[in-house]
Amino acid sequence: MKHEPQNIAVLNAPAPGSGGRWAAGEDPAKRHQILEGAKRVFMKMGFDAASMNDVTREAGVSKGTLYVYFANKEDLFAAMMESERTHFVNLVRNALADEADVTTSLYDFGIVFVTHVTSDKTISAMRTVIGVRERMPSLCQRFFTGPENLRTVLRGFLERQVAAGHLKIDDFDMAARHFLEMASGGYFKLRLFGDMDEPPSKDEIDYVVRGAVRVFLAGYGPDRKD
Repeated sequence: MKHEPQNIAVLNAPAPGSGGRWAAGEDPAKRHQILEGAKRVFMKMGFDAASMNDVTREAGVSKGTLYVYFANKEDLFAAMMESERTHFVNLVRNALADEADVTTSLYDFGIVFVTHVTSDKTISAMRTVIGVRERMPSLCQRFFTGPENLRTVLRGFLERQVAAGHLKIDDFDMAARHFLEMASGGYFKLRLFGDMDEPPSKDEIDYVVRGAVRVFLAGYGPDRKD
């Protein structure tokens, strides 16, 4: 079953209390507005150069409103990165349709994964997170590894497919890593470290992902030889 992206669901949530008004600091639409402004600021300026004043101007809110929602720049940055991680996880989860055949689901997942992870926006976000790793190690760990992330979503799908008899896998973590590495085709690392200035074309992504699916099914299909 497809899942509605969390940010849309939150924005459509009904307001509690009498008169339909949110309590201070609890309006999800206002929070989303601030986070979108913060994202543009941090992606453009980086964590160190950005200020809360920059965010207020970009988000179109007062300084008082900003501090009602976020105590400081670190708190705001952590919330922004958590929002981006959740959005990414929802994107790839929606691509893994249990009702479709394994080949189609893995292909759709691979296309969404590689397109997103090699985009300018994602590469900029990754570089920003890496830049604050020393001072905010827990944030970086949470962003890349859990509790729910790209690999856990893929692992859950693989487990369900094995239970249905469509795949044969002994080590789910390794299988998930195999597919992610093959699907990315090295593009992510080339983009992250500046050896590839532009995202790969749709044709390039299609070619690499199709190859990854073919090799993955050869190694983990139900008829593979031990």
